[in-house]
Parts: sequence; structure tokens; C-alpha cells
Amino acid sequence: MAADDLRAPAEAAGERLDVWLARALDGVSRAQIASLIERAAVLVDGAAASKGQRLRGGERISIETVADPARPEPPPEPRIARENDDLLIVDKPAGLVVHPAPGHRGVTLVELLAGRARGEWQPLAVHRLDRDTSGLMVVAKRQEVLEELQKRLRAREITREYMALVEGRLGSRTGTIEAPLGRSPRNRTRMAVGAGGREARTHFEVERFLEGFTLVRARLDTGRTHRIRAHFAAIGHPVAGDRAYGGARALGLERQFLHSARLEFAYSGEPAPLQEVSPLPPDLAGALGRVEG
Repeated sequence: MAADDLRAPAEAAGERLDVWLARALDGVSRAQIASLIERAAVLVDGAAASKGQRLRGGERISIETVADPARPEPPPEPRIARENDDLLIVDKPAGLVVHPAPGHRGVTLVELLAGRARGEWQPLAVHRLDRDTSGLMVVAKRQEVLEELQKRLRAREITREYMALVEGRLGSRTGTIEAPLGRSPRNRTRMAVGAGGREARTHFEVERFLEGFTLVRARLDTGRTHRIRAHFAAIGHPVAGDRAYGGARALGLERQFLHSARLEFAYSGEPAPLQEVSPLPPDLAGALGRVEG
């Protein structure tokens, strides 16, 4: 949406602002204009426009640059860390959803990769990352490769190591959080520790203690939704910035401080194990720099 100033002509006197703007702005509907007015993004002579406002003629009208709800922002582009005939190792940015899901608007990782494939292969995610978790994940190009890698994942033959900044000071430098996880009965979008959940373990090693936080390396055995986030929250050390699991807004974070930093695995298509590492992205590196002082 352009932010250029407009000047209402004298002949527009008496006309509704939203009607006139929809006609004056090419390709913008009246419903979109109404939404912008509701969000105080339309200014008339410097003041927020009101619903149903009528023009006098001669007013200066400006529209502040805001995200258009009818036109989602383009998704951040993933980095291809490694690719061969069988698979890709993708460095996923935060904010990018892996698979299409009900209620999600916008392009997903698998859709972006399908565009890259141009029909020559099908992107098949071996495991997932949460929308706001960044870092490395594996995508197979064929069903038989997917099945082999998922079998190795279940056999704990794929090393997945995450960097996480958790609140407070952990009581030990190494450890394993072992607690079953299932859907929270109060909030079905979250996971909770409790009887009836599925077996889940998170191994961790402290990278360093910081003022009010602990930087850890966390390693997973098998896949469980939100495992690291739910496990650290359960022991009273939620991931920094993870408001869904009790973390406070801190260090300028707009998401949880959780990054898939290292992958290592062997499979039949390569003679030697594959290993990739991913450095902290700028937002997490900046947050870490703030706590380190």
C-alpha cells in the first residue's frame, strides 16, 4: 500500500472517504480501505480518519505503510545448505511454515521447494521445525529416501542439535529431561508434560552461563512437537522469548530463542556421513550479544 499523500478535489465534497479512496487508488477495494481506516492507517490532514467520514474537499490524505491483510508478506527465503539427487538440507528462516495447514495464509517451505523442483521431484519433509524455529532440516526428493531417513530418525541415527537460550541458571551442566508429552487439555496448540503422553527425552549440555540465562545445546532422540520448548518450561526454565510456554519477552526477541544448529547422519546414498552446521541468525545473535553485554 502506497504511503503517498493525496489531495481530495473540491468536487469530492460530501463524498464518503472510503468510497473516494477506493476509486482513487487503483487495485484497492473499499473493504481494504475500511480495514485500513479501522487500524488508524488513513490520516486526513494528519488525524486518523473515522469510519463513514465524509470529505469537505481539499483535505490532504495519507496512508501509512502497513501490512495488507489481503496480501500476505512474501515468506523469507530458505538457504539450501546441501543438495544431491536424493535430498536437500535446508536452513529454514524463522517465520516460514513447513507444511500448509488450516488457518495459515501464505507460501510454505514445501511450496517454495516445489517451485524450485519444477515437477522433477517432490519435496518430502523428513522432520519439521516450528514456524518460528530457525535452522537445519532434511527434505527428501523421493518417497524411498523419505522412508529410509525416517526409519533412521526413529532408530536415533540422525543427530539433531539445537542452540537454545533458556531463562535462569540450570542446576547442572549436562542432563536429560525425560517426561512424556501430549496435547495440553487446556490449549490444543501446546504440548504438556503428563500421564498419557508419549515418551520424550531432551539431552542438554550447557554452553555457558549468562546473567539471568543459560545457553544450552539440546539434542533430540525422536520427534515430538515442541519437545525442547515444553521440556525446559516444565523444569522452570522456559526458552527465552517463548511466550507460548511461559517465557518472557526479553532481549528484543520476537520469537523463541531456538535454532537447529547441527545435523549429522548417514544414509545409503552417500559413502560418508553428511554433516551441516548453521550459525545463529542475526536476531538470535543480537539477543545473545545483549545478554553477554
